[in-house]
Amino acid sequence: MIKIESAKKTFGSLTVLDHIDLTVEPGEVVSILGSSGSGKSTLIRCINGLEKLNGGAISVDGFDVSRPKELAEARKRSGTVFQLFNLYPHMTALQNLTLAPIEVLKRPKAQAEAEARALLESVGLGDRADFYPAQLSGGQRQRVGICRALAVNPRYLLLDEVTSALDPEMTAEVLRILAKLAEEGTTMVFVTHEVEFARTISSRIVFLDKGRLVVDLPTERFFAADGGMANPRVAQFLSNMRKD
Repeated sequence: MIKIESAKKTFGSLTVLDHIDLTVEPGEVVSILGSSGSGKSTLIRCINGLEKLNGGAISVDGFDVSRPKELAEARKRSGTVFQLFNLYPHMTALQNLTLAPIEVLKRPKAQAEAEARALLESVGLGDRADFYPAQLSGGQRQRVGICRALAVNPRYLLLDEVTSALDPEMTAEVLRILAKLAEEGTTMVFVTHEVEFARTISSRIVFLDKGRLVVDLPTERFFAADGGMANPRVAQFLSNMRKD
């Protein structure tokens, strides 16, 4: 499991995460909602060790991400998909996918390439293996990003606003892929502003506000009038999202 215990993160005098407690079990899809600045993306960055906590602890399958050697093991168990793709521009789609399996997991090159091609084929990009990121559309690049995260066979997939840089048509492309992964039982922690999509695929929804976890409920309860909607801040947020 991913276990977050009293996690605190500050930037100077600003508290971005304020004693967050959260557990994600294998097989769950947990969506994290909240306004800009609520701490959603920072939480993802702390889970994968890109940001260090100022207090509390985070572990992935029992490995403490604050310890460098354990962080390396934790990263083998989780794959991250970023908002702005973060693909290596000088590498083809295939090379982006095979880098970690070959260099980190020490898989034979032929095996890594065969698995990477199969992943690209599964998301409709089998004919784009030798294309560079600049030759791909935004939706295609994000699909390559998802495949790159899956190439290490992670137990957990961390997704940080993966559709926010895409137009509606490209967003639909990526959301279809994520919905398929959810149906297949992939464990995901999904930071998103796509409320209705989160409602469709999530087993639980977490709501952050000003760095605090204010609601953590099964999806159906989150949207119920006597559940998450009973919290004034959640009700206001959802109302504003519907107006948008």
